[in-house]
Order: sequence, then structure tokens, then C-alpha cells
Amino acid sequence: MRKIGIIGSGNIGGTLTRLFTKAGHNVAVANSRGPSSLADLANETGAHPVTVSQAVQGSEIVVVTIPMTAVASLPKDLFRNAPADLIVIDTSNYYPQQRDGLIAEVEAGMTESAWVEQQIGRPVIKVFNSILAEHLLNKGTADKRAERVALAVAGDNTQAKASVMQLVEEIGFAAVDAGTIAQSWRQQPGSPGYLKDYNAAGVSKALSDATQERTPAWRATPDSPGTFESPA
Repeated sequence: MRKIGIIGSGNIGGTLTRLFTKAGHNVAVANSRGPSSLADLANETGAHPVTVSQAVQGSEIVVVTIPMTAVASLPKDLFRNAPADLIVIDTSNYYPQQRDGLIAEVEAGMTESAWVEQQIGRPVIKVFNSILAEHLLNKGTADKRAERVALAVAGDNTQAKASVMQLVEEIGFAAVDAGTIAQSWRQQPGSPGYLKDYNAAGVSKALSDATQERTPAWRATPDSPGTFESPA
């Protein structure tokens, strides 16, 4: 059993709360609206509703799963006193035309997770960003002999990455080592494996086939952001 804090209770955050508690982990979940807004999710899963700061305290793994632009608004001291071996998972994606607007560093070539690291002052492991929440909830399987849907996992700390890959396997997916955070552009939106639900061989090929160029569909425009229904 791991102590896992989840910051964010949206599609991915809520799904991970369900999966991690089902797998037997001790989960604390937080969002920007406060613990009282999490009563239904807590009653459903047995997770502990907490504040954002409490989600970090005492956790072995913290998942940051909020819109990218909101990462910059997290408390600046959120991880200041956290132990050095705390693992931080980043699930974020840059959606400039739909939600986030222009983030200059990312537009200039910084990977999305490197920007998140810069904002929170901690290294991260990038995973759970390349699958739809509904598929994350329903497509895992306990049968390790099955052709599992695979998830790319990037990070610079090999021990932390191995722990996260084990966590991915526990909830029913294959884990594929996607290299370092500097290489995590290979699993960002617009990459060949994004939202494809490939098996391990398919994810590995998609990572190899990826190109670093950010296409116009994934760049901000002078009118950004729009909405997911009407990108700008």
C-alpha cells in the first residue's frame, strides 16, 4: 500500500482516485474548491478529502493533475519541505487553443513537463497524459497475459520512474519507458501515440516515430484560448 496524494479531481484525477483506491492504496485527494466539494468522490472510493497542502504531507507519491495554466497558481512553497524521495507525477497537457492560451517557454520548445517542473520546483514523472479518462478507467486489465493498453512514462530519476511504472502495471496497463523529461515531447498532444491506446510495441514505435516540431494545431494563435468546443 502506497500513500498517494492527488491534486485535482477532474476527469483524470477522479479516475486515478478510483483506480488507486481499488488497488488498495491510501489516497488523499484535493482540488481548488476544498475538501467539502469532494464528499461524493470520497464516499464512493474511500479516499480522504484534503486541502492541496495536505495532499503533499505524508505522501510517497503526489499526482498533479490540473490544467497546465493552473500549475503556476499552486502555492510556491507546496513542495518546499517535502522529502527528497517524494515522487511527483505530472499528467498535464498543453492545450493552447482550447484552454491554456500561450505559454511562451513551451511554444519556444520546452517540454510541457519541464515547464511544470519549473513552476513547482520539483522533478516530475510524466504519465497518464496520453489516454482518455474513460479509457483509463475501463481499459485496464488484471490479466498480465493479455495485450494490455500501454502508457508512456518519462522521467529523469530511474528509481522514481520504476516505481511509477510498477504503479501503472498495478492498475492494469503496460508501462513503456519513454526516456527523460527532455524527451517527453514524444508523448505530448499531437504525437503519434497520443490517445491511441496502443499496446507496448505500438507505444514504443510511436515514440520512435515522433518528431519534435510543434504543429500549428498545437500552437497558440493571437485569439487563443478558445474552448474545447471552439478552439481559437
